Amino acid sequence: MQITLLKSKLHHAHVTHSELEYEGSCAIDSDLLKAAGIREYEQIQIYNLANGNRFTTYAIRAEAGSGIISINGAAAHKANPGDRIIICTYGVFDEQEAVSFQPKLVYLDADNHIIRQGDAIPVQVA
Repeated sequence: MQITLLKSKLHHAHVTHSELEYEGSCAIDSDLLKAAGIREYEQIQIYNLANGNRFTTYAIRAEAGSGIISINGAAAHKANPGDRIIICTYGVFDEQEAVSFQPKLVYLDADNHIIRQGDAIPVQVA
């Protein structure tokens, strides 16, 4: 059996640009791509905390150290500069791989600088 798991997450990224006429769907600071293990052109899911939009696109590289998170092309209608978003990737694993797999979780501040990294989400309590 195969199972789809969260592979990586950029949590609370802030949109810096929204470019309707730019080729490519989401430009992400290269340092953030590396930290989260997201490949250029990899499919990503974006969840917009400002308006509830959820959409699929792909990642392209932005300048390293720039903090850029630019929503481009048709996706620009789904997010505006200043919106907080969560960017996720998923992978398909067989049962043996899934047992030991841990996602790369990257938490960002308001300037899209890494404030911490992890491999597990804390258990939610009542």
